[in-house]
Amino acid sequence: MQLRPDTTRRRFLGLAGGVAVAGAVPIVTVRPAEATPAMLASAIRNVTNGAAVKTGKVKLDIPPLVENGNTVPMTVSVDSPMAPEDHVASIHVFNEKNPQPNIGNFYLGPHAGRAQVSTRVRLADSQKIVAIAKLSDGSYWSASVDVVVTLAACTEELI
Repeated sequence: MQLRPDTTRRRFLGLAGGVAVAGAVPIVTVRPAEATPAMLASAIRNVTNGAAVKTGKVKLDIPPLVENGNTVPMTVSVDSPMAPEDHVASIHVFNEKNPQPNIGNFYLGPHAGRAQVSTRVRLADSQKIVAIAKLSDGSYWSASVDVVVTLAACTEELI
């Protein structure tokens, strides 16, 4: 005598409905509303692997006073000949109070011609912006600017 599992239509539909409901429930990860100085330090450590970061060679051009944090122009340039033996390998930009501490990572090589990146960023509040460049010799160089934001990004109300 062979036993077969109870596979009634009602049981099948019940199981299928349960799977559909479980698949429709979103998985939510909770993050802090803003980055903390510890998160900023951790993000920098992840990029530099704990190597020493020296000040200099990097120029961070961002307005020190911003009226609206929704679109803030920013340029990072690095003093480098961009030769095969001496060039900027990457530029990383961090912030202190946005939900994510890493604004962007830009990878360059000797054929880039110039070690410079320009973009626009959103700033949630007044905060410190840090730019770090990794050179081809493995050294890290940085610059930072404190930016005052009078109208933070994502806080405007529609009328």
